[in-house]
Formats: sequence, structure tokens, C-alpha cells
Amino acid sequence: MNTSQDPAARFIGPGAWRHGVAYGLLGLPLAFVALPLYVVLPNHYAREFGAPLAALGAVLLAARLVDAVLDPIIGRWCDRLAARSPGAVLGVSGLSAVLLALGLWALFFPPAAVRDGGTLLLGWAGLVMALSYTVFSVMSVAHQAWGARLGGTEAQRSRVVAWREALGLCGVLIAAVLPGTLGLGAMVGSFAVLLALGWWAWSRSIRPPASPDADAPRAVAGPSPLRQGAFVRLLAVFVINGTASAVPATLVLFFVQDRLQAPGSIEPAFLGTYFLCAALSMPLWVRIVARFGLARSWLLGMGLSVAVFVWAATLGTGDIAPFIVVCALSGMALGADLTVPGALLAGLIGDLGERGRREGAYFGWWNFAAKLNLALAAGLALPVLAWLGYEPGSRDPQALMTLTAAYCLLPCVLKLLAGAALYGLVIRRPALRAPQPV
Repeated sequence: MNTSQDPAARFIGPGAWRHGVAYGLLGLPLAFVALPLYVVLPNHYAREFGAPLAALGAVLLAARLVDAVLDPIIGRWCDRLAARSPGAVLGVSGLSAVLLALGLWALFFPPAAVRDGGTLLLGWAGLVMALSYTVFSVMSVAHQAWGARLGGTEAQRSRVVAWREALGLCGVLIAAVLPGTLGLGAMVGSFAVLLALGWWAWSRSIRPPASPDADAPRAVAGPSPLRQGAFVRLLAVFVINGTASAVPATLVLFFVQDRLQAPGSIEPAFLGTYFLCAALSMPLWVRIVARFGLARSWLLGMGLSVAVFVWAATLGTGDIAPFIVVCALSGMALGADLTVPGALLAGLIGDLGERGRREGAYFGWWNFAAKLNLALAAGLALPVLAWLGYEPGSRDPQALMTLTAAYCLLPCVLKLLAGAALYGLVIRRPALRAPQPV
């Protein structure tokens, strides 16, 4: 059919922003909730309820592992829902939204009977967290797969993803400010309102075309995405690049506090600049994609990241202003990481003849890999730092050189490996770089 008839074509042209907001708004609360769950909750339980850090860490790790393992299963289930009707997807997602809002409230305001900081509290946290992570993954996979089913050219697909991810970054910024300014109650209440608005807007957004199969519920059956060589190659690039991005995210506060010796009051400016520039750069990356294509645009973003972190390796005590620039430029590079890979995957699903059938299965494994990136980053960077003699608060020159190498140079090595893999496994393979057939 003609490209102009593709639902994603409506994301370009006059009034396109309405379609972008309608689909992408749910990305804001879904990104919003990640920061409280991963950053605020552990500190809250340790300080307010006296939860032991080692046991709390074990509970958090177990809940995250359960969440990651369930993603591929959730993806296949979302495909079955989509095969029935878009309404089925929206109905299950609406119920998941209610459970997620209640779960977040239950986590931050547990019943008085379990607030002893011991086994009951940890059991409550583990159970509610596992439920919250599960319904969060249901909504995330369903929302991503919905966008992929819209199809479109490379430029159109990049716009669909950019709306979702840019609004998600707005959610991160809001979540970073609310707990410390208005308190946890306002944070949870705001999240519930934003989640309801996001689901309502999504329910009125552009709907994907019906499945081309006469027997749609059976069409979701098929081999695992991991048996598709093209998907595995793209996933490998995604994992290497994602680990490269997650390493500095894991170590940034250590670098700021010990290498730059910056005051704590300036830390929000670093993080805010990073996420704000990532969001603001997305329209630029959409334009770059329209000119150079998805894969080459991603390669350009990787190159920018390497150049920025090589420069960051030269910074030292008191270099606050230059590091603000580092945060701005690395945020721009993050914009490419957020805009391009999901659009590449959406195109690949179409190239493999799976559009309208099994997007959820692919995005289930994709989200599993994204969570694996965070685990790999912590599992790679922190033990290496400890092994080489770095300890938080250290001012020893050798220890600070080790920190600089881990924060700046290790990501560069991984980005270069990701760039080589992208060029060799994706750009040089026509099946993955050709425009989406429509």
C-alpha cells in the first residue's frame, strides 16, 4: 500500500504533534515511575524503616530478575491480546495502570503492621515490587509494540519512537524533582494522575491496522525471536551499546564527587542538563535520520559519545563548567540511543514479515536486554573499580585515575565495539538498512 496510507505517516505534517502526544504521553508516567522504584525506594526503606541494606539489596535484585525473566513471556501474551483487538490491549493496560498506581502507594506507604524493618517489611516489599514490576512491563511492552505496529518509513518510525522517549525523559525530570520538593505523597499522587492521563490519551491515539491474517489469534505463534539471525545481530549491538551507556550512568556520582570534587548542590544540574539535552536533541536526530537513515544516524551518535568521553577524561578537580558541557553533549548522544534502536527494531519486524503479528515477542526480549544492560554495567564497572583499588571518597591519584578510566574510557571502548558491530552486522546488510516495505 502507499506510504501515505500508513498510520505512522500521520506523525509527519500539520497537526502531527497531536498524534505524537496522544501516543507518546504514556511514556511520561512509565519513565516517571522508574526513578522512584530504582533510586528513591531503597533509601526510603533504609532511613525510615531501618531495613538492612544487604537484605534490602537482595530483595530488590530478586524482584528485578523476576521482572526481566517475565518480559519475553509478557511479550507473547501482549501479541495474543493485540490479535484479538486493540481494545483488549487497552483494557488489560488500563487494569495494569490501576494496579501499578496502587502498588507504588503500597510500596512507599506500607501498612503499620509490617513497618518493623525486618522480615515482614522485606516480604511485603518483595511481593508488591514483583507485582508492580510485572504490570509495569505489561504496559511498557504493549505500548512499544503498539507503536511498532503503526509501521511507516524510517523517518516516520523514528518520529513515533521520539515522541514516546522524549515524553519519557520529561517524566524522569519530573520524578527527579517531586520527591525532594513536594514529598512522597505528592509524588505518588502525581504519578497516578499522569498515568490516568497517559492511558486516556493512548486510548484515543492512532490505532494499528488489523492483522493481515484471517485467523489472527493463531498468527502470533512462531519461532522465538532469538532464532532470527537478523534480530540477534541487532540485539547484540543494542546490548553492547546499552552497557556502554549504563557504565557512566552507574559511576557518574562517584566521578562528580571524587574526581571533580563538586559540591553536592550542583549534582542536580548535571543530571538535569543530561536528560534535558537528550529530550531537546530528539527533533534534531529525527532530521538526521531523514537524511542519513537510522543505522548511520545511530553510528553518528556513538561517535559523538566517544568524543565527549575522551574529553571528559581530561577533566579534574573543579572543572564544573566543562562537565556541564560534557553532560549536555552526552545527553545529545543519548537522544540518538533513545530515538534510533526502537525504530530499527520496528523496521526489522516488518522486514521479517512479522508486523501485526509478533511485535510483543520481539519487544519482550528487547526489554529483557535493556534490563540486562543495567545489570552488566554494575556487574562490570563496580567490581573492576574495587579490584583496582578505588574506594568512594578516595583522593589517591592512582585511585582517581582508575575511576576516570572506568567512567570515561571503558564506555569509549564499548561504544567503539558497538559501532563496529553496527557497521558490520547492520549497515553492511541490506535487509536491515533498506526502507520499510509498505
